[in-house]
Amino acid sequence: MISSKLSLVALVAGALTLGACTQPGGSILAQPGDPNQKTKNGALIGAASGALIGALAKDDNRGDGALVGAVLGGALGAGIGYNLDKQEAELRQQMGGDVQIVNTGDRLIVTLPNNLLFATGSTALTPTLQGDLRALAQNVQVYANSTLQIVGHTDSDGDAAFNQTLSEGRARSVANTLIANGVPPQRVQTFGRGESQPVASNLTPDGKAQNRRVEIVILPNPS
Repeated sequence: MISSKLSLVALVAGALTLGACTQPGGSILAQPGDPNQKTKNGALIGAASGALIGALAKDDNRGDGALVGAVLGGALGAGIGYNLDKQEAELRQQMGGDVQIVNTGDRLIVTLPNNLLFATGSTALTPTLQGDLRALAQNVQVYANSTLQIVGHTDSDGDAAFNQTLSEGRARSVANTLIANGVPPQRVQTFGRGESQPVASNLTPDGKAQNRRVEIVILPNPS
């Protein structure tokens, strides 16, 4: 009985893997040219999670649980992917070209350049991207079933302890602006990463500019 149930789980997992690998490039990550790819990714991720949960059920129907879990998880994941696609499209219309938006299939990452947000060494927001933050606040109130993680980053210039404190203060400043524009505070979390998570080399001015940033990670909540 246990062997057959495990085989069923393996079959579900294998089908999901095959489905992922038949996408262009053989990856479950978003692929260019397919507007529905992130929705498909969400369905695959949800189905795999649902199959695992169903398989671990403590009753005599684990095999059935894996199949039911895969179906329900896939539907939930597809719904999350679809909503993220819609939210991403609307944010691109509502926010300016200086803001970068990445849709990973299970979250949105909105990156704001620090040079347009803050003066050097300051945690006080400049007026430059205030309109974009207001637009973001309005958008996430429409798509209310999510948590916002505000993450501050710096380059490696100066003292590491100062950069850590600076990144934390800048994350709080962005969070406070979103809250002031209607986002419930319980949905907002802030983090400072200082200089510890660069996305480019700190040996060039362009690389340093890329590393000085605030990321707003929009994470859909499980229903």
